Amino acid sequence: MNKAEATSLLEEFLAGLKKHSREELVGLLSNPICIEKTGKNGAVYQIEYEAVWDNEPGQVLRIIASIDDGRFLSALLPVTSGFLVAPSGEIIE
Repeated sequence: MNKAEATSLLEEFLAGLKKHSREELVGLLSNPICIEKTGKNGAVYQIEYEAVWDNEPGQVLRIIASIDDGRFLSALLPVTSGFLVAPSGEIIE
């Protein structure tokens, strides 16, 4: 897996998620989603993402995302990233 390309795709994807409202992101709770993105070199990557309460329900929301190219080693060790959303809707890096 090209980690630089995977990281770039994941960060671009997360930037798009950060534009969603907190209410929309809460809709990801207990509902992991998997999508495919194609890199510039033609490799197909899978991005899986979901939301969980960071500590206490109704408070800070954690968005978790990972990306891999489906091959054995990258599926075991995907590139991961995420962000937090405060109760006010503010993004916490």
